[in-house]
Amino acid sequence: MPNPPDRTARKIKKRKMRHLVTLDDLSNFEIEQIFRLAAGMQSHLETWAGICRSKLLATLFYEPSTRTRLSFESAMERLNGGTLGFADPQATSATKGETLADTARMVTNYADLIVVRHNWAGAARVIAQHTHIPVINGGDGSHTHPTQALADLYTIIQRKSKIEGLTVGICGDLQFGRAAHSFALAVARFGGNLIHIAPKPLQMPPWVLAQLEQCHGQIPLEVESITEVIDRLDVIYVNRLQEERLPPSMDAAAVRGSYLLNASVMENAKPDAMIMHPLPRVNELAYELDDDPRAAYFEQSANAVPVRMALIASLVGLEQLILTQPPERDIALSTQTCENTNCVTNYETYLTSERETFKGDVKLQACAYCGNLLS
Repeated sequence: MPNPPDRTARKIKKRKMRHLVTLDDLSNFEIEQIFRLAAGMQSHLETWAGICRSKLLATLFYEPSTRTRLSFESAMERLNGGTLGFADPQATSATKGETLADTARMVTNYADLIVVRHNWAGAARVIAQHTHIPVINGGDGSHTHPTQALADLYTIIQRKSKIEGLTVGICGDLQFGRAAHSFALAVARFGGNLIHIAPKPLQMPPWVLAQLEQCHGQIPLEVESITEVIDRLDVIYVNRLQEERLPPSMDAAAVRGSYLLNASVMENAKPDAMIMHPLPRVNELAYELDDDPRAAYFEQSANAVPVRMALIASLVGLEQLILTQPPERDIALSTQTCENTNCVTNYETYLTSERETFKGDVKLQACAYCGNLLS
């Protein structure tokens, strides 16, 4: 007698493939569900061990990483899954000219889930287009870092119970910091009030500001010094200078010491303010703050593991979350070439340009790969 059909497997097969390339791939409700699952996993880890047994996570890291790669590997191991991948692109076929599309097609045969980090904006989207397994963006150029934003929001909610109504200051390199981009858009989605703190050359790029205004009705206050607003902030989110992404025309030495959070500055902050940082830090966040009860950055790093555990379980269909239909997005072919020199479409020449339209008071059109505004 033949074996009965595997109803669970059949159910998973019918699920629409879901990826996390930007946070726009998840609804607010889905994000809240992931947070509830993460909290359950964090408090009762033994209950969830084993649900990814026989599953494999491929980590494709074309850029250096400590926290993101190790936390994803830790998350998968804690679910009793396995990992494979690379952290040195020089040891892969990329050095022979293999395209992202072909790498994606190949890795699909070896794993059940992919996490990719790449120096080209939009690279994660290319990988997702050429696989039939879920893909998670672990950071693409100076574009976005969605799982970092999830860990950030989760950490705030753990301490403050909410995002809505909080005044959130994002400080540092906002122009090239992908974590800052995802965090700002995530905070606005959940009703937080943004203040951007950076020297003028390092303020938020136009594409982030445009989405904040058109999609979330928010025009953040922009200031150059944190001392101007420190007493107003419920959350202080510090970012390092992204020296590896600065254009040749920008003098790193001139902006490197332009912002610093230390004990003296924090004397004027709220007693219950939170200090956050996606890490690694260089010289923008003083070590003397590590013992300040308001410091949440190592807690933030630790929270990335349960959040990524919950995300993995959700995307591979092993948890009963309602990840059934991705939020509707208006994406179409475009005749315009993206002017962002770091956009993946300028390197992977087989790609067809696509535009995404954001509906607000004014229709906003951007490159669907890197978010760069189209004229």
